[in-house]
Amino acid sequence: MPNIYVALLHYPVMNKNGDVIESAITNLDLHDISRAAKTYGVKGYYVATRLVDQVKLARRIIGHWTNGAGADYNPARRRALELIRMAESLEDIVQHIAGQENVQPKTVATCARKFDDAVSYDKMRELMRDGKPHLLVFGTAWGLAQETIRQADYILEPIAGRTGYNHLSVRSAASIILDRLIGR
Repeated sequence: MPNIYVALLHYPVMNKNGDVIESAITNLDLHDISRAAKTYGVKGYYVATRLVDQVKLARRIIGHWTNGAGADYNPARRRALELIRMAESLEDIVQHIAGQENVQPKTVATCARKFDDAVSYDKMRELMRDGKPHLLVFGTAWGLAQETIRQADYILEPIAGRTGYNHLSVRSAASIILDRLIGR
């Protein structure tokens, strides 16, 4: 089983004009990505934002399903949302994983845009067989900022559908990517 972590960044991400922004947390991303992460054996799901009100919102939602009435109502959801850790930045996430694993994770940027040096899913599966931690980095809004993508150890090739339309929700993309990399 690959040693995989997932990060969802809300900063630095881009808006539709290419400006670097900080996006809002959504309830659906917390629920759906944590459920996909749990299904595929991901070791941790990090949600990064610097906005205090967004951290409070996320903790309230997570708390409802891990400690509140939702925990008793839906234990399966509780187990999924227990994977979520809040962070301020990608750097904080990398440091936290390095502290747990005693080695810095390889970062894998995901993006709907094409890059000449992108790694295929077959190649990434091969690279992940080494047992070292790998951190799949997803971006909200219109995707990760260029600087974040370029600083990653790897850039994963984009998901390609059968049409020219390419604007999946991040939760859909995360599920597809996890299945392609570690599904049976």
